[in-house]
Amino acid sequence: MTASHSDSLVVLFGATAGAYGAKLGSDERELILLVWQVVDLPSKKVGTLHKSLVKADNLELSDQCREVSGLTAEGLGKAEPLDRVLQQFIQLVSSDLKVFGRNSYTLCSDGQLLIRQVLHPETSKKNFLLSDCFYSFYDLRKEFHTCYPSSAAVKDQTIKTMAEYLGLGTDEAEEDFGVWQVKTMVAIIFSMLSENCDHIFTDPETVKYKYETGPCSKSETVDSETVIRARGLPWQSSDQDIARFFKGLNIAKGGVALCLNAQGRRNGEALVRFVNSEQRDLALERHKHHMGSRYIEVYKATGEEFLKIAGGTSNEVAQFLSKENQVIIRMRGLPFTATQEDVLGFLGPECPVTGGKEGLLFVKYPDGRPTGDAFVLFSCEEYAQNALKKHKEILGKRYIELFRSTAAEVQQVLNRYMSTPLIPTLPTPIIPVIPPPYTIATGSIRDCVRLRGLPYTAGIDDILDFMGDATADIKPHGVHMVLNQQGRPSGDAFIQMKSADKAFMVAQKCHKKMMKDRYVEVFQCSGEEMNFVLMGGTLNRSGLSPPPCKLPCLSPPAYAAFQTAAVIPAEAALYQPQALLPTARTPQASAAAPPAVTYYPAQAAQLYMNYTAYYPSPPVSPTTVGYLAAPPGAVAAAATATHTPLLPQPGALVRMQGLPYNTGMKEILSFFQGYQYAPDDYNGLIQLSEQARSVLQAPKEWVCL
Repeated sequence: MTASHSDSLVVLFGATAGAYGAKLGSDERELILLVWQVVDLPSKKVGTLHKSLVKADNLELSDQCREVSGLTAEGLGKAEPLDRVLQQFIQLVSSDLKVFGRNSYTLCSDGQLLIRQVLHPETSKKNFLLSDCFYSFYDLRKEFHTCYPSSAAVKDQTIKTMAEYLGLGTDEAEEDFGVWQVKTMVAIIFSMLSENCDHIFTDPETVKYKYETGPCSKSETVDSETVIRARGLPWQSSDQDIARFFKGLNIAKGGVALCLNAQGRRNGEALVRFVNSEQRDLALERHKHHMGSRYIEVYKATGEEFLKIAGGTSNEVAQFLSKENQVIIRMRGLPFTATQEDVLGFLGPECPVTGGKEGLLFVKYPDGRPTGDAFVLFSCEEYAQNALKKHKEILGKRYIELFRSTAAEVQQVLNRYMSTPLIPTLPTPIIPVIPPPYTIATGSIRDCVRLRGLPYTAGIDDILDFMGDATADIKPHGVHMVLNQQGRPSGDAFIQMKSADKAFMVAQKCHKKMMKDRYVEVFQCSGEEMNFVLMGGTLNRSGLSPPPCKLPCLSPPAYAAFQTAAVIPAEAALYQPQALLPTARTPQASAAAPPAVTYYPAQAAQLYMNYTAYYPSPPVSPTTVGYLAAPPGAVAAAATATHTPLLPQPGALVRMQGLPYNTGMKEILSFFQGYQYAPDDYNGLIQLSEQARSVLQAPKEWVCL
């Protein structure tokens, strides 16, 4: 009996200092034990059984490891490190093969975990290469199920269950840990090679040597069972860094898609597509494993999400990415007049571009104007490294930024710019929503409460359930969730109560009460303190720290009187203004049918804070603001006087193009110094009654959109 791949198997078993069995490798613990034995398939003979301890960097053993293996930290301290043990492994296997007159072999392990989840990740982190023999192996559980289809499912198999199925009378207690496992695996293999089964080992598992780049079309079908989302990545990480994090698992060609934020910069997330669901499930076991000093969160994702990020339809991009196994570099900040010759000259002869001009892709707006971005192809890592050394060197009068990039990032950037409108305007979907009766209080009365430590999955309904009977004392539209800069829940919320006494009672009753699996802290606070936090400030035991927009170095002093700007999201464009704004009621109608209490706006009217202002941590408390910032008294008076939407008139906005990338709000304010609006200039911005206009007779203010 022979195997088509090789004439010999090396039965391999290993253990780490942490989890054992189905969770092997899931806790990032290091390898501490290797046991192996050569099996000659034609003669059905075995070589010498070898057992080798491995000295880990961290000799602390888990309770499960000590109990199952019987190993101690003192014994491991005298062992050799992993790189030397693997060298000895290769030498001893070669010696055993010579006895049988063989020169090739394939590893055979109990499942996938030892090879994929332990050896490959650990050697990658310790920066040494594994021998080629570790990139191909037989999974004994799969081979056993193929030979005995009526046995348990592959995922439920263990060495013990396979031995029991065959009726092998081996006693685990009589042998050392690892020795019994290898001897039993050898006995199972011999049973599979018997005349009754006549099994042939022909289809080994493979581990990819390196990640292959490539384009992805939106017309492709991507199985959702093969995609994960990795979160918490260093912003400078590349697709190769992510592939290295998942070393040992087979990523599909072009299967790493780095996600970008609204400004076109990486947001620390990536979608990764694997070759099958089995590899995806193994990837999920690496949740909170480390990339350098950062832990990476790994979650399930969908094929639709992957195509949204990585898929493209442009023939120009497809042709650019058709050259496989190229290193992609992104150039940012190019002069708008830069040509292909200018870029090639900037890179120089030490980093030749693949295909010359064909290896350059300039990113442009739909009307053909350059964006200042370009992508460049290099045939090898050496040329790419030479190009990266030119980071922030000068081309023309501008410094150029260079970063590693991916095929998915090329698609994202092109898709983003090609879908950008030629002239950004204020279309009808961008409408003010100013519900005058429900403004956030700004006084010092402590009629509000702050909830801190909310579960990130908590919603408005969870908060209302948490407060119980006190829900009846919440002001209409008085629940304000706070988001972080990435638009995710920050764990904080503010609630406006009907009186200070009600707020005090809620704080006493609900403080450290459990919501889901977390306790929530509840503090009484004032409307002024709430406003500070909602606008980006901090509130803690040390007192109040004002938001950035209140700091004198960033903003004119009177700007503190303005409200925040909010914009209806794009999806709300499906609704007419009448559908979003409350309809006017006559006094008779209001008396006959009083409106029901609403704690939060309807889904169609959800507003999101304008991220382009000063606020590093914008709130999601959209019921009290309009997109046009103006003194609150003026807005209230205007809303009282008329129901006409407060849209700006022509000439109210100024568009600035060609700003340096590092320009801040302070530089823009300085640029327009001396051009503040005079009181009469407000007439062209909003429709005001005489009562509202009198409010504006004050020192000149800034109106920011």
